[in-house]
Amino acid sequence: MKKPLLITYIFLLICSIVSAQDFPYGTVNQQEMDMKSYSKDTSAHAVVLQEYGKTRIGLVTDENIRVIFEYHVKIKIFNNKGFDYGTVQIPIYHSNDDADTYESLEEITGVTYFKDDNGTTQKVELEKQNIFPVNETKHWANYKFAMPGIRNGCIIEYKYRLISPYFETLHPWVFQALIPKVYSEYEVHIPAYWRYNVSLKGNLKLTKNTAAVERGCFSINSGIASADCSSLVYGISDIPAFVSEDYITSSKNYLSAINFEESDFTSPYSRAKIKITKDWKDVDYILKNDLYFGDQLKKKGLFKDRIVPLVTGKSDDLSKAQAIYSWIQQLFKWNGQNGIVTSYSISKVLETHKGSAADINLSLVTALNAAGLNASAVLLSTRDNGTVSSLYPVINDFNYIIARVDIGDKNYLLDATDPLLPFGMLPFRCLNDKGRVFSLDKPSYWMDINPPQKQKSTHTLDLTLQEDGKLKGTLVNYFFGYDAYKKREAIKKFNTIDEYTEDLNSQFSRIKILKSEITNMDSLDKPLEEKYELEINILEKINGERLSFNPFFWYKIDTNPFKLVERSYPVDLGMTYDERFIITINLPSQYIVETPPQIFAIAMPDNGGKFMTNYEPGGNSFTFSHVIQFAKPVYNSNEYPYLKELYNKIIQSEKVEMVFKKK
Repeated sequence: MKKPLLITYIFLLICSIVSAQDFPYGTVNQQEMDMKSYSKDTSAHAVVLQEYGKTRIGLVTDENIRVIFEYHVKIKIFNNKGFDYGTVQIPIYHSNDDADTYESLEEITGVTYFKDDNGTTQKVELEKQNIFPVNETKHWANYKFAMPGIRNGCIIEYKYRLISPYFETLHPWVFQALIPKVYSEYEVHIPAYWRYNVSLKGNLKLTKNTAAVERGCFSINSGIASADCSSLVYGISDIPAFVSEDYITSSKNYLSAINFEESDFTSPYSRAKIKITKDWKDVDYILKNDLYFGDQLKKKGLFKDRIVPLVTGKSDDLSKAQAIYSWIQQLFKWNGQNGIVTSYSISKVLETHKGSAADINLSLVTALNAAGLNASAVLLSTRDNGTVSSLYPVINDFNYIIARVDIGDKNYLLDATDPLLPFGMLPFRCLNDKGRVFSLDKPSYWMDINPPQKQKSTHTLDLTLQEDGKLKGTLVNYFFGYDAYKKREAIKKFNTIDEYTEDLNSQFSRIKILKSEITNMDSLDKPLEEKYELEINILEKINGERLSFNPFFWYKIDTNPFKLVERSYPVDLGMTYDERFIITINLPSQYIVETPPQIFAIAMPDNGGKFMTNYEPGGNSFTFSHVIQFAKPVYNSNEYPYLKELYNKIIQSEKVEMVFKKK
């Protein structure tokens, strides 16, 4: 959730005094040292006692204007599960080799407080030689250090200053973390030459939100150019820990935080006004003329001769698109990197046969267009990268590119980075809200990223009870959509299908695979089929006359993934889900079913999902089946209790034990 908050600031009409102040460094009190737990969250392994940040735009040397961010925090660590908070990483960025574009880190200091064996508070200082930068990529480095003397019950405190030449985004402030915070406060000073769009994310409400005009706070050229500042203070008390659970995209979508995006800027030197926040038409122009984006989409000539043998003899556009997609899949190897612009020119990528997602999928778009098809690039943000802003264009929100091809009245979304993905299916990482469609001949537009892929499987067992109490028979598995992709991916990890089967056989101590057959392994547009002949020794003898049998022996849900009392963010499965098990048991003539299974049927409101079991007796055999369906890819927080209860019912029903009795 993102909502505007006092959207722009130049001169605020509120002239009250803003009360904001950093807390003293280097002091702890006895109450803090004696804390054994945090009363508002006794399960917490650590708690932030105080956190303060301050950002201002000002001079650092002579007329050198920079964004100056200061950070100060004090954390109580209760036990060894909180020790990770004593290892700190501070990322800094630079855009090229020009020293003026580097961020810099200054005045890193830290101290750890602990009690010795006599109960006396001691402290140990962070030494400068233990602070070192690690280059992660061409543009990013991490300053890393470990606080000294970490132990149960200690308190760590550190602070630093970050100097940045980048005014486009002031340092964001994230109030919420994976541990609770007693209090967190952020202070911002913005001279009137700069204006920012401000947005507050998350569900927590500000407990402090004050604003004032700070007179004469900014001056350059010995006072020739000066301005008042907007002085803003935001704070939240008693911040609960953010608890992440299964089926979430990126936690940063839901953490309570405040962000600043520059909207426009008036030069204090020339007084020229510069618009920073661009319209989409501005972004379209930039991308269409970018050397590593638009220019690459124009290079259809590189593919025209190459695709001739692929499309020759194909009379319809869908067959042509499928052939080109398959060719690109096999031609290139993905290097694991994302991005929205190519690393090199497409001609270079064609030589090396490997590249980033942008290299491969922009090549796909260009090749499709070279065949006369209507293809576009779609910019999106992967699930772990967070959602994109719809308030105004923020190109840095995007980190991935896929292809879209329109054929007749249908559109297909394609990603050629994975040779196991069938035509029209996206990798799970791409199933995230919406994307922006770009082409060379029309304006960009939004589209929802909700392709028709689903997880679907059907499992059919036909078993016969032997005289020795074992079951023998066949298991046939059909995997459709994303389930088929995952199964092919699992099989491809082995050198041969026989190796895969041997590994599968070793996972079940009481199930023996006698024979196996796997079909449609390389036919990506067809369901994957597994067929096994099995010998199963899972029946438990109650006494000489009775055998106990659990029909959920092949697959059982033991743990409910939904454990929270309330969940404030959606449950994002990514796609719909359908799983069906059908088991037929043929009994010898001397056996009957003494205790049949209980039949369950539970459904969520509005056909959101269901779980059903069924039992059909017939002569000396019976059929037991169950179905699990989740009909929506995303469930809102109001639907969470129903999902949780549905899983509880599934777990409860899968404890069922049938009893076979001799006549």
